[in-house]
Amino acid sequence: MRPIANTRTASGMATGQLAVWWVVGSEIVIFGGVLASYIMGRLTHDAWSIQSAWTDWRIGAFNTFVLLTSSLTAVLAHQAAEQGNGPLAAKRLYYTVGGAATFTCVKAYEWATEISHGFTITSSPFWSFYYTAAGIHALHVIAGAIIMVIVAHRTKQNLDLHRVELIGIYWHFVDLVWIFLFPLLYIAK
Repeated sequence: MRPIANTRTASGMATGQLAVWWVVGSEIVIFGGVLASYIMGRLTHDAWSIQSAWTDWRIGAFNTFVLLTSSLTAVLAHQAAEQGNGPLAAKRLYYTVGGAATFTCVKAYEWATEISHGFTITSSPFWSFYYTAAGIHALHVIAGAIIMVIVAHRTKQNLDLHRVELIGIYWHFVDLVWIFLFPLLYIAK
């Protein structure tokens, strides 16, 4: 089976793929800085573990399940696009968007609960990190969902099917970041 992305660059990589990998590379730098700041904070603040004990691992685990499931539907969307079935690919992308919406709603509930208990971004270094890291990640989830809706709209018409793969690469990166954040924010005490 021939891949659907066009090869247009001197490197032999499709232009869209090259662009997405550049974006992912720059995002690795951003999230790498966030994770490095976590490690520095954890090593230099004795009260960090006391504050982190207030996060609810069950909410984090549920959101992990939601994101991993949404990655599965993104893979299935790519598979449908590779087979030339734009309407099915779009349907599966909409499932992925549903996962993004679920993640965002759960995160909003979680934050509202934590804030109502007095845990704000200014409460401690841990909470500053927590809201910053989770907030940056949530913005990436929202951005990915918006782009996915646009891609799904075109894909439903059997247009630009190669973009399903591109948004999938980005979405898997967003999920991978959460795989690092989940244990740091919810499990490591």
